[in-house]
Parts: sequence; C-alpha cells; structure tokens
Amino acid sequence: MNHPEDAFRDIPPMTLADLLGREQVMDIGIRPLWAPTPRVAGPAYTVRCPPGDNLMLHAALYRAEPGSVVVVQSGDLDHALAGGNVCAVARRRGIAAFVVDGVIRDLAEVREAGFPVFARGVIPIPGTKKAIGALGTEVRCGGVLVNPGDLVVADEEGIVVTPAARQEQTLRDARAKLAKEASESLDDWEAQHRARIEKALSEGGFTG
Repeated sequence: MNHPEDAFRDIPPMTLADLLGREQVMDIGIRPLWAPTPRVAGPAYTVRCPPGDNLMLHAALYRAEPGSVVVVQSGDLDHALAGGNVCAVARRRGIAAFVVDGVIRDLAEVREAGFPVFARGVIPIPGTKKAIGALGTEVRCGGVLVNPGDLVVADEEGIVVTPAARQEQTLRDARAKLAKEASESLDDWEAQHRARIEKALSEGGFTG
C-alpha cells in the first residue's frame, strides 16, 4: 500500500482496538487537546526527548515526511515540548499530528492553527533545547511500543497503533468488520446481544 493512512482514516480506533488488543492502544491520559479534533492517520515518525528538553521534537519538525504522525516519548509533565509556532509550522509542513507522552503550551494558538495534538495536558513552562535524544527509533508512548512506520490512528475515542507488518491484514479485517456491522440492524443486534447476555447469566448461575 502506497498511502495506507488514506484508508486507515476511515477506520475508527474502536474497530482497530477490537482487532489489535489492549497492547496497541495508548492509555487514556493522552487525549486530544482541543475539540472537535478530526481523526488523523499516518505513519509514525518517532522521537525520544530526555525529560525537560524538546530539542529532538523541534529537529523532527524539519525531518518528518508530510503525512507523518510525530510520536514523542518524553515522560515529563513539567516542561512543554512544543508551542503555538512549532505546531503552526508542523501543520504548514504537512505533518498530520503530534502524539506526545508529555505536555505542550500555547493551546489557544494550537487550536487556532487547527493542528491536532494528542498529549497529557498543557503547561506554560518551556523545555530547554540542548539534549540529544533520538529520532527514528523504537519509543514508548502512552504505554505502547511504537516503531517508525507503524500506522497511528487517533481521534476523540483514543489512539491505536497498527504495527507496520500487520497493516494490510488489519485493514482487510477492519473493513470486513465494519461492513458486517453496517449490514446489521439495531433489532438484530439487540436480539443477539440479549441472547448472549442471558446465556452468560445462566452459565454463571444467575436466576433473577
């Protein structure tokens, strides 16, 4: 697939989570910082920033390919990784979104620029730009191991990472799952759901 992000943009994170499991879903602390944030999908461009420093994220701004989702390992909640100008330039350079295990600042400017940022929050204190971290290596973000080229899908429902080697099969399975769900009426779903619940209650010995 030349541009898998185009196809994955039509797949809700919930569908991917059902297929890939908990280990590929980032924790609930990393959330969209403004709403309504559009669903984004793109290959991961990975960044590792030492706590308190944001040099490597700023370096990634000029190295990530258009369409990339910049995924940052930081683990620091005391210093912002990026602000309004950085996010505005990222948008201008075609970066799809930032997904950062950390915090940013200048949220009003970021919102005004319309640049999707998924992070742990906002703080007005900037980090330094001195420490060399890493670009294009495995990182851990929101509890998920992310490698360069893994497909990141993010919206208000959550952030799911599809490993590069599983993208084609996951996309086929997701499309089939969505098609099956679309063909099922609410009456059909309710009937199957009720039967499944009553069966589980009966097997558990519940008689009420």
